[in-house]
Amino acid sequence: MSEYSATVTVALNSDSQPNRSYDIAIAAHSLKNLGDKLLEIGLGKKSKKVLIVSNPVIYKHYGETVQASLSKAGFDIAQLILPAGERFKTANSLQRIYDAALAHRLERSSVIIALGGGVIGDMSGYAAATWLRGIDLVQVPTTLLAMVDSAIGGKTGINHPQGKNLIGAFYQPRLVWVDPEVLKTLPAREFRSAMAEVIKYAVIWDRELFDLLTQCDRLDRLRDVSSKLLQTILYRCAKAKAEVVSKDEKEGNLRAILNYGHTVGHAIESVTNYRLYNHGEAVGLGMLIAGAIAVDLGIWTADDQAKQVTLIVKTRLPQTLPKDIDLDAIVDALSTDKKVEAGKVRFILPTAIGSVTLSDRVTSDIVKQNLRQILA
Repeated sequence: MSEYSATVTVALNSDSQPNRSYDIAIAAHSLKNLGDKLLEIGLGKKSKKVLIVSNPVIYKHYGETVQASLSKAGFDIAQLILPAGERFKTANSLQRIYDAALAHRLERSSVIIALGGGVIGDMSGYAAATWLRGIDLVQVPTTLLAMVDSAIGGKTGINHPQGKNLIGAFYQPRLVWVDPEVLKTLPAREFRSAMAEVIKYAVIWDRELFDLLTQCDRLDRLRDVSSKLLQTILYRCAKAKAEVVSKDEKEGNLRAILNYGHTVGHAIESVTNYRLYNHGEAVGLGMLIAGAIAVDLGIWTADDQAKQVTLIVKTRLPQTLPKDIDLDAIVDALSTDKKVEAGKVRFILPTAIGSVTLSDRVTSDIVKQNLRQILA
């Protein structure tokens, strides 16, 4: 990848908690500079202790580089390697982070560094939010999905057996450090699934990004996405999320639009025990359903839905559900969604490319009817 750097600021200031803003720093070949950056933003002044949380594959590729950078900056490092995968985003894994924090004697001025994808980032973030009632967190995302979405904005948590991300906290990092070079070792399936989140941003917020994606012949492989387009994707998605989070940090209203495709997507993940689909694949299916529902309700045109479907096809993401999947179980799982208000599930539905709305007019029958349309 050509040399490239950009910074997006998540502006979060209030009278009660000033100076909470932080940067999303995007720079190729930047992992080796992480330690210096932590010193630059004031981390390590009181405590040099850091805990790196990662998974085996990521740590094998990048752990040594990150550790060398932190050691050079004078940090006292411990590491915890957790299994990879959504099904390990549990209370047991969280307990292991707490145990490591205790063993390394992390203090309130210490730092947890999440080196990995969304699962590592979510669990590490929740551990940082709750260890000693809150210590500093640095997100170092290593997947495209985490770079454009989950590492940004402060949503942290773990799954409950009955639903995804039901246990968690809003807890902002001090820094999000993005090195696009690490995507070269990203498995093809993970790259494809992340493109669902990229399409999400294009549909809910950024028509220009949508048009750029439309011009691509394929969106399922890193080698088919030019360096220039990848840089644009990273920057525009980060900028979109930063703008939304700055306006609505704790999902009072606007931030809920970031869950486009996630309402049904989370239900599909839960019903299939997080084994059949990964997160982005489920979100892609959720966007197909949300778009079809919006057409049924007359708030989104069939032409725009066809354009969205075309982009999802270009990602080679799944577009059907197993014919024997339990549709009633999916509908039942919607009742545990975090966006339920007064007993009604709020759906994020598209109204135009670049614009969505929240609706509680979606009945179980409409959901099941559209789920049937994508049965294999």
